Amino acid sequence: MDALDKLDRHILRCLQADGRATYDQIAEAVGLSPSAVLRRVRRLEEAHVIDRYVALVKPEAVGLGLTAHVNVRLEKHFDSAKRSPMDLFRASVLSWPEVVECAALTGDMDFHLRLVVADMAAYSRFIMDTLLKHPSVQDCKTSFVMERVKSTTALPL
Repeated sequence: MDALDKLDRHILRCLQADGRATYDQIAEAVGLSPSAVLRRVRRLEEAHVIDRYVALVKPEAVGLGLTAHVNVRLEKHFDSAKRSPMDLFRASVLSWPEVVECAALTGDMDFHLRLVVADMAAYSRFIMDTLLKHPSVQDCKTSFVMERVKSTTALPL
């Protein structure tokens, strides 16, 4: 897709603030007709600038009161006939519902996981029964969220 213009960015800001905003509401905010907004939104969707639409659920409202940030170090050695430890770990992490975000890192640790679980017992079960039993995992270090100071999914457009 060609570079985003000022109107595309304004439309994206509107959708990030309220994904259920109508084309009429967005049109009023950006100074276009609803049909022009619809065309631009469809173009942004087709170009995969807009990835998907979701509902953001408050974890505490559904009984998930503990958020943990876990840095994971993997084993570096592997039999060349097998998949690499990183490939094994990546495949496994996709099936763990407690992991809501996973990023590969530079530096001492290989991955950063954001876990959302009910409580310390659920965290402990996940760490002991799943993460530390994974054949690729060498070490992990955890920090717990005490307070969310800022939490947004909106990109600075």
